[in-house]
Amino acid sequence: MIKTLAKQIKEFKAASIATPLFMILEVLMEMIIPFLMASIIDKGVNAGDIQHIYKVGGIMVVAAAIGLFAGMMGGRFGAKASAGFARNLREAMFNNIQTFSFSNIDKFSTAGLVTRMTTDVTNIQNAYQMILRMFTRAPASMICAMVMAFTINARLACIYLVSVIILGILLFLIMSHATKYFQQAFPKYDDLNESVQENVSAIRVVKAYVREEQETSKLRRASENIYNIFVKAETNLVFNAPMMQMAVYTCILLVSWFGAKMIASDFLTTGELMSLLTYCMNILMSLMMLSMVFVMVAMSMASARRISEVLNETSDLKNPEHPTMKVEDGSIEFRHVDFAYKKDSDEPVLEDIDLKIRSGETIGIIGGTGSGKSTLVSLIPRFYDPQEGTVKVNGINAKDYPQGELCSEIGVVQQRSILFKGSIRDNLKWGNDQASDEDLWKAITIAQAKDVVESKPGKLDFEVEQNGRNLSGGQKQRLTIARALVSKPDILILDDSLSALDFATDAALRKAIGELEGNVTTFLVSQRISGIRQADKILVMEDGELAGQGTHEELMETCETYQEIYYSQFPEERPVVMKTSEKTEKGAAE
Repeated sequence: MIKTLAKQIKEFKAASIATPLFMILEVLMEMIIPFLMASIIDKGVNAGDIQHIYKVGGIMVVAAAIGLFAGMMGGRFGAKASAGFARNLREAMFNNIQTFSFSNIDKFSTAGLVTRMTTDVTNIQNAYQMILRMFTRAPASMICAMVMAFTINARLACIYLVSVIILGILLFLIMSHATKYFQQAFPKYDDLNESVQENVSAIRVVKAYVREEQETSKLRRASENIYNIFVKAETNLVFNAPMMQMAVYTCILLVSWFGAKMIASDFLTTGELMSLLTYCMNILMSLMMLSMVFVMVAMSMASARRISEVLNETSDLKNPEHPTMKVEDGSIEFRHVDFAYKKDSDEPVLEDIDLKIRSGETIGIIGGTGSGKSTLVSLIPRFYDPQEGTVKVNGINAKDYPQGELCSEIGVVQQRSILFKGSIRDNLKWGNDQASDEDLWKAITIAQAKDVVESKPGKLDFEVEQNGRNLSGGQKQRLTIARALVSKPDILILDDSLSALDFATDAALRKAIGELEGNVTTFLVSQRISGIRQADKILVMEDGELAGQGTHEELMETCETYQEIYYSQFPEERPVVMKTSEKTEKGAAE
């Protein structure tokens, strides 16, 4: 885990090294000052040597200036290193997410990924800065102060040593008890972010069903969970300050008491006693800082594990060593394909799919919800790889194509129409960066979106809002289809992507797609038989299996599942089945 994160320090290694060096320099200067102060009191003030006061005072000023400079530089380099580290972590996670297959994405919720790239990275950033600065400064200050204290008077310094040991044990117990609460907190942030994201994205539905109070209660529960965890953690940490104050006051009293007796017996000078008291504060405050560093590190460990999970996740789709780089035609073959979203699942989503599709055919796919229609077409562009069997594109195993290359040759329009913030032109050029305006208008015309674009101010330059909020569902569907057509695909997959269109536009679009230039293989996934009735071949899916395949007429003769779907949508065409009594009466009359 640590090794995974450390790889992202990269160009900020120099700043990461410079920070603790400057912090150590600052500590050394701080430790010299009390020693010099003792010299001023004992050899300057008490002896009446003004020259000594000036000389040592000048050295103190120089030491203070160097310490101030070192502290400033340590803070600057620490901020640069931690902020740069956080930036690299976010970029590394985002870049790795882009390589994920659909199965990898399914492992992480959207809210979980957002939390990792925001809250978790911020925790790591703060912890890293604390480690570079305080985790260096505190131990160095404690050790140096302890050494200087023993140099002045070993007997009195033992008071500090005993106090540090006892206080260190108590702080460790408190930290370990509080840590488990912090580790519980961050997964709860996923629930909170998920609730917020879901509510904001679906705010219109919330208002339509007057669910504001229920959603507010849901968010309140998520916030309350985080609140309770942090209260429990902070309740443990609240003992830090009282314990530290008690230790400080106890040490001051003991050192002052025994120190005064030593001064009276000429075993200690007044200046040395002042230095010891200063070192007392340094030692105990360093211990306090060290305890806070441990708290921050404990909080960040959960975040570190969550970030490492994303960074260490590798795509389930492996590109071949000698890939095929071009799809020559749109022929598709499924050879006894089994597929499940979870590899160890006992219930496959697709089971023993065996079929051949010729290049240029129009294939309709129909079936009930959860029958495996969308999953079937997701295997063609290699969004997933099957657990068993083979999917062939152009007579070549789909696994022999680089995933990105295969996707670029296949136009996919998914169920949910997604458009991005930017102009219509920018959105359409996702299909082909080099497409001319003529190419864009041609795709727009085929997609029956010409009237949509021409009606917008600026036409191709019309600014689409995030998620296409300023467009209707039907307009978004047509533009996403146009985007797929801009790539001039050999295979076109329309995954229930015509549901928001009226019947006239639907019919016109299907006709235009059927007249596409080239030998384009088209897949039409639909819930409506009217949308696939004219397809060259219709695939009927039921519970992950291929219940039937053929033309509409053939399926009406041979496939009961297809017949049920058809008559459920066209009940007026269902044959009338006479009752037994009616048949008997008819026979008697004859």
